[in-house]
Amino acid sequence: MGDDGRGTPRRVVVTGIGMMTPVGIGREASWQALLNFQNGIRSITLCDTSDLKSRVAGEVADFDASQWIESKEARRMDRFTHLAIAASAEAIEQSGLDITAEADEIGVMIGSGIGGMSWLEEQFDVFFHKGPSRVSPFLVPAFISDMAAGQVSIHFGARGPNYNTVSACASGADAVGTAAEVIRRGDAVAMLAGGAEAAVTRMSIAAFAASRALATGRNDDPEHASRPFDLERDGFVLAEGAATLVLEDYEHAMERGASVIAEFIAYGQSSDAFHVTQPSENGEGAARAMRVALKKAGIAASNIDYVNAHGTSTPLNDKFETMSIKTVFGESAGAIPVSSTKSMVGHTLGAAGGIESAVSVLSIRDQRIHGTRNVIVPDPDCDLDYVTEGARNLEIEYAMSNSLGFGGHNSSLIFKRFEG
Repeated sequence: MGDDGRGTPRRVVVTGIGMMTPVGIGREASWQALLNFQNGIRSITLCDTSDLKSRVAGEVADFDASQWIESKEARRMDRFTHLAIAASAEAIEQSGLDITAEADEIGVMIGSGIGGMSWLEEQFDVFFHKGPSRVSPFLVPAFISDMAAGQVSIHFGARGPNYNTVSACASGADAVGTAAEVIRRGDAVAMLAGGAEAAVTRMSIAAFAASRALATGRNDDPEHASRPFDLERDGFVLAEGAATLVLEDYEHAMERGASVIAEFIAYGQSSDAFHVTQPSENGEGAARAMRVALKKAGIAASNIDYVNAHGTSTPLNDKFETMSIKTVFGESAGAIPVSSTKSMVGHTLGAAGGIESAVSVLSIRDQRIHGTRNVIVPDPDCDLDYVTEGARNLEIEYAMSNSLGFGGHNSSLIFKRFEG
């Protein structure tokens, strides 16, 4: 770990947040909607679903990329990149960071698990029906999953470390954690970090449905389709969105008089080494990631005041994530509030860890947490405090955010109330 020149580890703070989600355009709109228990799951409008098994999703409604990107350039980008640029613009504005003044020391790390699926699907259709000569020259730079990070870097002129983390549904969390470690080792003074995804497409829906991961039983009842920890859950609801955090070296933030929202404390990772889609038995892999984060933070599990769960609404994830929390927190597990952002926005795949990091930081800022929607029929295997009544005031010093991905990727992030 890097230090500040005096032998002490570099501190990393959050000075800006940007969010584009199915419940709101922008940080405060999204946050207030979550606190108000608003549902962002609706019938899909982005593609034809007439022959698909799942016909509901979390879409970023009324999103207009032209507010942030010149129209000609926007046409050469996929929607996941549009969302990433918009979220990054909001985060930069809040932070007051002057990227042009020290561009070489500011980097970008935007996680995406899928990349530009809509461009890929469209151009495959062109390829099959019109031939290879008609494939767009912009296909590759539009669909490869690093292009959210790449285009954010180009758009804002950030010339420091720049890449994409790809770890399925842990991608956004890994981006935030890795970006913090880039700052700690001294390779950047600030990083734009988070996740972006826009995979509400016919192929994505068909593929996830074929793997039996998607909710398919409530196409006529989108209000209740995403139901983490509920006995009648039948899969996750696909969603799109983006979130960017401005992570910054503490000394750098203080020198420029930045307002700090919260402090980043630790990042833990593990692998299930078990199955391509199913979590390891009893959630032991997720438990190991949480324990690594706690060890690196130098705190006990009892110091955590709130857990933002992965909480996908799939039968196995919710059961085993509950078990992993019990393993880590022991007898006190039932006293720790645990909520699922996905109960309202759906599963944004590679963006989820970025969005849920932002939610965790906003929870610390406001000392308030959102609830978990649609826990209507309690599952005996899921018996923690899921904040089912809605928003709750809560004194938070430490918040933990967990992200778990296909392939057995587990990531746990810890944020802290800033004390100067």
